Formats: sequence, C-alpha cells, structure tokens
Amino acid sequence: MSRIGKRPVDLPSGVTANINGQIVEVKGPKGTRSFTATDDVNIAMEDNAISITPRGSSKRARQQWGMSRTQVQNCVTGVTDGFKKELEINGVGYRAQLQGNKLVLNLGLSHDVDFEVPDGITLTVPKNTQIIVEGIDQQQVGEVAAQIREWRKPEPYKGKGIKYKDEYIFRKEGKKK
Repeated sequence: MSRIGKRPVDLPSGVTANINGQIVEVKGPKGTRSFTATDDVNIAMEDNAISITPRGSSKRARQQWGMSRTQVQNCVTGVTDGFKKELEINGVGYRAQLQGNKLVLNLGLSHDVDFEVPDGITLTVPKNTQIIVEGIDQQQVGEVAAQIREWRKPEPYKGKGIKYKDEYIFRKEGKKK
C-alpha cells in the first residue's frame, strides 16, 4: 500500500483539471501543465480531487502509483505557486547580470559566460551575487539551476563558485608548512 499514492490530490480554488484517458491537464493562474501517466494506473476525478489507483498488484504498478500521484501534485503546485531555486555566487569579482533574455556571468574565466534563458523559466538577479530561477515545471527549474551552477561549482578551500542558497560546502583546511 503506497502511503503517497493513496492520498488524493486536492485542487485548490482557481485550478481546474481535465482527465482524458491517461493524460491529466491542469490549468491554474500561472499556466497549464499536463502529465501522461502509464497504463499501470487508473486516474479518476472525485469531487474536486484527483485520485490515482494501481491496475493490479504488480511491482511496476505499485511503483507507478506513488510516482504518478507525485507528478500530478507537482503539476497542481506548479500552476498555483510555482517552483523556485535560489543560487548564490561567492568569489572576488564573480557576479551576474541579466541582459534581456541572457544571463551574463563573470566567473573568473577568460571570457564572460552568456546563458540563454529557456522558455517557461524566469530569472531574476536582485543582487549581482544572487540568482533566482522560477517556473511552473519543477524539473525544468532544477535543470536550469544545475546548468548555471555547472559553470563554476563551489570549491572546498575558499568556497568560491556558484552554490544553492541552502547548500552546505564542506570546507577543507589548506596545506600546512
């Protein structure tokens, strides 16, 4: 019995869902998201809530049960609140600025890094050492944040680089004489 899968996904006010076979389409104030479930689960709409049940008792059906419920919940959360990742830049001379649809990063390289902002993602730079990635698709928000972080990962000696706001960098002691 899946603890996650057995709970129905409640739809808040202002959010509508349309179920067409195995496709769940969720519309809300921030946009529209859809999820296509596998044939291992049944999806039903019951009094302003979406319930998901497995088709059979196979291992795959039970795996898809919890995963499908989480994906539908992420669609609902995305169109109501959205998802957000915050990045911090540490290092002398390291900074970021937004120029139109490009994020320009100065990271101590011989050149500036121009990062194209994909569709569906909103980047804001409140300070030149802070980047906020927002969107309605959790996977896309995480992927964009990881791509930005990949340009200069934080190093353990001085902590220079791009890190997530809540990330802890294990610091190492330098070489002793």
